[in-house]
Amino acid sequence: MPKLLHLSCSPRADSESAAGARVFLDRFREMRPDWEIDAMNLWREPLPEFEGYLLEAKYARIGGKTFTNSQHDAFAVAERLALRLSLADRVLISTPMWNFSIPYKLKQWLDVIIQPGLTFRFDPAQGYLPLLKDRPTVAIIASGSDFVTGMNRGRIDMATPYLREVLRFIGISDVRFVPIGPTTGPMEPIHAARDAAHRRLAEMAARF
Repeated sequence: MPKLLHLSCSPRADSESAAGARVFLDRFREMRPDWEIDAMNLWREPLPEFEGYLLEAKYARIGGKTFTNSQHDAFAVAERLALRLSLADRVLISTPMWNFSIPYKLKQWLDVIIQPGLTFRFDPAQGYLPLLKDRPTVAIIASGSDFVTGMNRGRIDMATPYLREVLRFIGISDVRFVPIGPTTGPMEPIHAARDAAHRRLAEMAARF
């Protein structure tokens, strides 16, 4: 059965990014009822801290050393998380923008799964090489203000380029970004931005 992995990155169930994801997934299910949706809420999933035996395992692998039992068990957690991404035929990421970038839970998930021999490898002649196959991915990013015409005009959106580059690093280059903003301030621009993003997401889901 084909699978879509949904990474939900907001701690608020009523957030704008979560609402956008619901629009996308409702339409996606209509078009592809035979697909499995693997919903992964990063605020509810037990993500390991990147320290201790997991950190030791990373450097043991870089150094070509054999894992201890504790390192093996710690690395197995990272392997299981990366496997959920690897098995997905499509990926949906819905996240708020925090302080111009991504929430720390999404960063933690990325730091755990981006491991040598797991999602990338290093070749002395070619440098860093991705290990995952490319797959269509949609990233919904909701921000408090509009970076084009709003109060943050001219400031740097660091979430979009970071996600684009870090996903490309592990092999996922087919990424389309859907911004939702502003999400705070006067209601008229909020409603206009939400409606435009939801229309776009429904259209994308029908072809995804």
